[in-house]
Amino acid sequence: MRHSFLFLSLFFLCLTGINAQKSPLQINAERLEAQLQKLSTFGMNSKGGNDRVAFSDYDLAARAYLTEYLTALGLTVEIDAAANLIAKKKGKDQSLPVIAFGSHIDAVPNGGHYDGNVGVIGAIEVVETLIENNIQTQHPLELIIFSNEEGAIFGSRALAGKIDQATLEVPTASGYTNGAGINRLGGNTAHVLNIKRNPETLHAFLELHIEQGNRLHQKQIDIGVVEGIVGLKWWDVEITGNTNHAGTTPMEDRKDALIAAAQFILAVNEIVTQTQGAQVGTVGRIKAYPGAPNVIPGKVIASLEIRDLDAAKINYLFQQIKKRSEVIAAATQTQFEFKPIDATAAPALTDPRIQEVIRQNAEALNYSHITLPSGAGHDAQDMAVLTPTGMIFVPSVNGISHAPEEYSTPEAIAKGATVLLNSILAIDNILFED
Repeated sequence: MRHSFLFLSLFFLCLTGINAQKSPLQINAERLEAQLQKLSTFGMNSKGGNDRVAFSDYDLAARAYLTEYLTALGLTVEIDAAANLIAKKKGKDQSLPVIAFGSHIDAVPNGGHYDGNVGVIGAIEVVETLIENNIQTQHPLELIIFSNEEGAIFGSRALAGKIDQATLEVPTASGYTNGAGINRLGGNTAHVLNIKRNPETLHAFLELHIEQGNRLHQKQIDIGVVEGIVGLKWWDVEITGNTNHAGTTPMEDRKDALIAAAQFILAVNEIVTQTQGAQVGTVGRIKAYPGAPNVIPGKVIASLEIRDLDAAKINYLFQQIKKRSEVIAAATQTQFEFKPIDATAAPALTDPRIQEVIRQNAEALNYSHITLPSGAGHDAQDMAVLTPTGMIFVPSVNGISHAPEEYSTPEAIAKGATVLLNSILAIDNILFED
């Protein structure tokens, strides 16, 4: 039976303090920054970007370094069948379910040095702070470095039971298939389809991450309390008209698929923008056929992506867009066909009780905070189906991510790690029921 929080426990926290400490515990900001800089050397390219894609030699080297570091701290380090690197710290009661926390260290090609890294190094700093302060939590702790978060298989997806044999055969940016890559990192494809985590073994999961957007930085807010990770759906949109000679076909006789596509793109922007909410819709790819300057395009294939925290809202927006496409088709004498792409991710709401724990800790530390959704996917999205989950965002300067210019200040990262530390201590004292 899945464990759930008692609201009484939050009331208890308000009466007795955020955690067992007389005042919020502080992490070592200088050590945290030094570790981030060290990790960035594994895969740093000549452009200043990060080429530590999953399963690469850089990924192997970074994981070996972190394994050695975590082992030296006295933690037990294991690699599961999905190549998740898991460092374990014993609790006072080993029979209790674990508090898990962490993120990923793999990057997109020529990516940044903060996406994922902040969550991993922040998690290590949390453990190191606990050790040097001789603090042992009631619950066992698991620091998880997930495999291939940026690729087609997430280590967290494997734990959530969301992968199949076809997933393992997908090629990745490193040149290895997911299956070969997992084995390369010390995983085991023979068992990876059977490692779904039993929710009873988990007390909670937390992930520290850069925002990858500009809301916190723009508003000069210290901490983002993530209310959920948006779901997304993709479609290929095929628009068919008539291919004909551009010089001999009068304008009034044309069935131009590209004209229809242009109107469609504007319609997507209009519908999504004019609907109340924080949803987003994007046409990010378009190709016209036959693609010659002197030929009227007879076919266009475009993409459509819709993201929101509410699956019903995504469906509503799609239906509105589809209705508008019928109007465009009639006006341009073209046809629209929407083909779903298997890139669907369901919205994942974080636990409101963990959100409250994060808020209370931010306030105790005098850090400003707001509640906001995540527009990008994260490991927490998969962990949320297994256990009560929370996410802590820190500002991304100018909202840049997945690029060499990606940056979060040492001060911002230290604040996020401090909130993570004290939130874990608070959750350790929260009562659970079966």
